[in-house]
Amino acid sequence: MDGIPSLRPLPALPLGTHAAPALVGAAPAPTSELVARETLRTPASTAARPRVRGKFLFVGDEKLYVRGVTYGAFEPDAEGREYTNLAIVERDFAQMAANGINTVRIPHTTPPRALLDVAHRHGLRVMVGLSAEQYIGYLIDRPPGAPDVEALIRARVRACAGHPALLCYALGNEIPALLARWLGHRKVERYLERLYRVVKEEDPEGLVTYVNYPTTEYLRLPFLDLICFNVYLESQDRFEAYLARLQNIAGERPLLMSELGLDSLRNGEGGQARSLDWQVRTAFAAGCAGVFVFSWTDEWYRHGQDVDDWAFGLTQADRSPKPALETVREAFVQAPFSPILPWPRISVVVCSYNGARTMRDCCEALRRVAYPDYEVIVVDDGSTDATASIAREYDVRLIRTANRGLSHARNLGWQAATGEIVAYLDDDAYPDPHWLTYLAATFLSTSHAGVGGPNIAPSGDGAIAECVARAPGGPVHVLVTDREAEHIPGCNMAFRRACLAAIGGFDARFRTAGDDVDFCWRLQERGWTLGFHPAALVWHHRRNSVRTYWRQQIGYGRAEAMLERKWPEKYNDAGHVRWTGRMYGSGLPYVLGWRRARVYHGVWGAAPFQSLYEPAPTLLASLPQMPEWHLMTAVLAGIAARGAVWSPLKFTLPLLAAAVLPSLAQAALGGARARFPERGLPWTARLARRLLTAALHFIQPLARLRGRIQEGLTPWRRRCRRRPGPLWPVTAAVWSEHWLDQDQRLRAMETDLRVDGVCVRRGGRVARWDLEVRGGFFGAARLLMGVEEHAGGKQLIRVRWWPVLPAAGPLLTLVFAVLTRGAVGDHAWIAAAVLGLGALLSAARVVEQCSAATATIREVVGRLRRSEAL
Repeated sequence: MDGIPSLRPLPALPLGTHAAPALVGAAPAPTSELVARETLRTPASTAARPRVRGKFLFVGDEKLYVRGVTYGAFEPDAEGREYTNLAIVERDFAQMAANGINTVRIPHTTPPRALLDVAHRHGLRVMVGLSAEQYIGYLIDRPPGAPDVEALIRARVRACAGHPALLCYALGNEIPALLARWLGHRKVERYLERLYRVVKEEDPEGLVTYVNYPTTEYLRLPFLDLICFNVYLESQDRFEAYLARLQNIAGERPLLMSELGLDSLRNGEGGQARSLDWQVRTAFAAGCAGVFVFSWTDEWYRHGQDVDDWAFGLTQADRSPKPALETVREAFVQAPFSPILPWPRISVVVCSYNGARTMRDCCEALRRVAYPDYEVIVVDDGSTDATASIAREYDVRLIRTANRGLSHARNLGWQAATGEIVAYLDDDAYPDPHWLTYLAATFLSTSHAGVGGPNIAPSGDGAIAECVARAPGGPVHVLVTDREAEHIPGCNMAFRRACLAAIGGFDARFRTAGDDVDFCWRLQERGWTLGFHPAALVWHHRRNSVRTYWRQQIGYGRAEAMLERKWPEKYNDAGHVRWTGRMYGSGLPYVLGWRRARVYHGVWGAAPFQSLYEPAPTLLASLPQMPEWHLMTAVLAGIAARGAVWSPLKFTLPLLAAAVLPSLAQAALGGARARFPERGLPWTARLARRLLTAALHFIQPLARLRGRIQEGLTPWRRRCRRRPGPLWPVTAAVWSEHWLDQDQRLRAMETDLRVDGVCVRRGGRVARWDLEVRGGFFGAARLLMGVEEHAGGKQLIRVRWWPVLPAAGPLLTLVFAVLTRGAVGDHAWIAAAVLGLGALLSAARVVEQCSAATATIREVVGRLRRSEAL
């Protein structure tokens, strides 16, 4: 298309490499000697314990990328103990540290504390395996003398608790899929959660995970601190796709590849090195917080004998290095990306209106972003507080303007930008240090017009903010696939500047909200796509009072109404967005339904990838989420109140209860399932948080309803101008001297209608109509076109249109009419007058909206006739 820039990724990277930033003035990649020196310099830093912050692990304020290997199992001594030869452990750990490895995973046996001491001396951290998978069979049979599993796990945790070399505990490793299928996923989940709480009782500050694998991917384990998966895929494309899926399963928690590798016995040492190169680099590029290569050495002992029919090690059994060790060392040194390509200049735009409370945190975090070429532009949209003075303290470009709204400020930002990528950040958000790196990497490797990432509520904002973060109505992303987005929220979005210019930037009518949704739809209307990277995250403060949350949700309701007027085809008859993709984020309302999720196990439970399939929510189950549901509840309450003047109207009391209970149940479920940091909180505080979260789930649709009504998005709204039209089928014929494909004629009519602001949609694959014009909630009209071909390229175009009555209008009219007749029979004249008025208004609305829709079609057919007459 003319005037539209071509979107293409930069040239493909060499095999196994991904572009990544190098800091300005950075030195060349370190040599092996330098790596060893830097690695051996780190033991003092291991005294601080790792913490989870969003998608990554941190030690203090420093991000910890796990660069690990698995170690063992080895042949035990006469007493059945492993890792007793500490001289070998010392030598192995020194060699690991010299090759850029910072973490060791002991998968099958809980290591002795002496091993942790050795690891600490060499600056290594240890993932400690607790081997709970070995005891899950006791959930089926518990013979006399069976061990106390909880006591065993408790003792193992005590042996390691608090050690400075400890990375985390792994409850178990790959519970067999057939056994999990036999027990059922809920029993397995409860088993692991019970043991998780045992670990937390013994070591409250310890991180806990479970090492899963694709064959039991369906296990839902929201209590874990981080997510670990063993994945062996020999196709880079499939590995990338599966990592994106796992990131969405992990949600706001770190994802670690707890095992990946390739057998050099069957694939050759060169093949192993090449495969591990792209496996490690792909995992880090996909946003993983770390990688464990399986394994350190070919020496391996399982089930009473040495394993000699495979060779996954980075070293031979005698510890002589394979080529893969050098490959992995280089990949670890360059993680998360390799600095081999020039990175695009990025302009970060922060728009603020009276954002002084959080502006300093935002600017301070932007100052620490690890990206070689970026600028920060702060647009002060008429603030009356200290926003501008705070921004001047930092190396940013400050643009001050009168208050004209968010979209206008965002337009000023991209127009002043010098970067080819423009990234937007809210003033109440601050980025992860590698935020721009992950955004830029996605632009480099794809042709997406825009890229977004998650936004996570930081801790420490107070109890109310914690509850708001777990309530609906927050900024969420909508994904069509695991890597392609339908919508990215405005607090974390980036676009190619050429695309911003091509469609004229943001629509200035959206002053506070809705501009990001509108912009995403306009990009997709041009045929462009949006990407999503799970590691391009920002921390986004939530509202810290119920009052500000209420006002925010009213504003979102107003934005919904404005979007519905501009994009009527994106909304259904009830005025709700018809998203193609699925929403992701915290605080999403739980759908009440009776259909259970199903696990795909494959025939005889033998599928290598076993997934949990959630049933699509039905309309009935989704109704309590809709703001209009509360409007209907209010109508039922009003009718029930009329029971004081006519007792039969009391029959609506059960209906009123049936309308209120689902909303209360949904709110209660949202509060009960919300997860809060439990350390140090008394049970009363946890209960108060859950009750407040439930209340926020209940009031959020009410706030949105108020905003929608204030902006005109009501069930009784009109979608066409009021004008008389026929209420019966009409057929017209138009003679054309010029041949044109029927599809082109229908598209032209559709475009004309949308230019006039009419809500029009196309017929589906099985529809016996081509276009539908909505007059409103109570009436519509449909059009069918047929074309006769004649000699000389001439055509006879036949068009038929007729009114369509949705069930809601006639049904509501009938109900009111029946009630009116009953009231008249009982001489309840006041009730009869009110109910009769309701029947008349319902019938009049049906007639008005059907008439307006048919008149609109008649007008567009008239335009077609006049154009053919010219």
